Amino acid sequence: MEYHVKDLSLAELGKKRILWADNQMPVLKKIRERFEKEKPLKGVKIAACLHVTTETANLMRTLKAGGAEIRLCASNPLSTQDDVAASLVADFDIPVFAIKGEDNDTYYQHIDAVLEFNPDITIDDGADLISTLHKKYPEKIENVIGGMEETTTGVIRLRAMHKDGVLKYPVIAVNDAKTKHMFDNRYGTGQSTIDGILRATNILLAGKIFVVAGYGWCGKGVASRARGMGAHVIVTEVDPIKALEANLDGFMVMPMKEAAKIGDLFCTVTGDVEVIRAEHFEVMKDGAIVCNSGHFNVEIDIPALEEMAKEVNREVRPFVDEYIMPDGRRIYLLAEGRLVNLSAAEGHPAVVMDMSFANQALSAEYFVKNKGNIELGVFKVPEEIDVEVAKLKLEVMGIKIDKLTSKQIEYLSSWQHGT
Repeated sequence: MEYHVKDLSLAELGKKRILWADNQMPVLKKIRERFEKEKPLKGVKIAACLHVTTETANLMRTLKAGGAEIRLCASNPLSTQDDVAASLVADFDIPVFAIKGEDNDTYYQHIDAVLEFNPDITIDDGADLISTLHKKYPEKIENVIGGMEETTTGVIRLRAMHKDGVLKYPVIAVNDAKTKHMFDNRYGTGQSTIDGILRATNILLAGKIFVVAGYGWCGKGVASRARGMGAHVIVTEVDPIKALEANLDGFMVMPMKEAAKIGDLFCTVTGDVEVIRAEHFEVMKDGAIVCNSGHFNVEIDIPALEEMAKEVNREVRPFVDEYIMPDGRRIYLLAEGRLVNLSAAEGHPAVVMDMSFANQALSAEYFVKNKGNIELGVFKVPEEIDVEVAKLKLEVMGIKIDKLTSKQIEYLSSWQHGT
């Protein structure tokens, strides 16, 4: 079996952590039990480019239980958990190509290795896998029946590909499932981002001025959790509706050029480039901390920061780089501008990834069942899958809900009932 991981001797610890996470992922476990019996993915080759974490490991186990042949690489150079990668190889016979801290060349070599076996289905977190496939291996696309995308940034890229007429197979935007973005993005990103910041810095958030760039589902989560820790939260936005929502949710709203002057800590969650730029670094106070929880390390203009600084001290503590400006001010960048929640911490809690990855597993089954009958494009998780995941989650949580009576159904479907 081909693989490239840091150290197979880490497998024992990795297996313990994978099984711990599995206990928090009962929906995926139920799907895995069914897959083991029915083998809906028998003979299907799946190439996955995801954060190599304990939660991802349980998705890989589920897909393999369904009969799939899998290869996995990292979707971010700093998010890999090396013990998990080792365990997937040593204990679960799943080829993994991922090493925490790998350089850019190795990162793309690993994507190449995953694509070499001519996949039938792709799973992405950020769309690097599918974009590499289209640019570098167009001859392999003919075999692909569909793909799934996990995150907002990837969905944006894929919709741009489709708009430009270059996307060659259908993709399910798992990120857009209600049981994904309303929970994973908000509660998962919210908690794990704060976790990553605190592990990296050990600062006290209470009383700090915490600037959140972007008020999408991830921004909502980060802002909410920062306020819960006692921080004074400022939101910056370009969308008038989201800005209004942030204001009515009780947050201060202002442009980044104003927030930059007073913020103690900045976190970007927009999915766009250069959200924090030279003009903002110029006015930041001494000791300002800057980090990102959007998918790529482009939201903070790091090249500008490098150019402005008279001195850079790497790793003044793990995942913290110190940039000393000409006037003596210090700006601290966390996790090289990459996902702070996965680089400096462990990413989302397993309990929310349970729903996200349940969507992934069921979407893979959907592609196999509907092979050749799905139109080209980027579309949402089918409603029946989204609802099934929600029902399963309620079931395993022991929560029961009401059902509409026949009279209620009739009332809702009729226009003839008035006041």
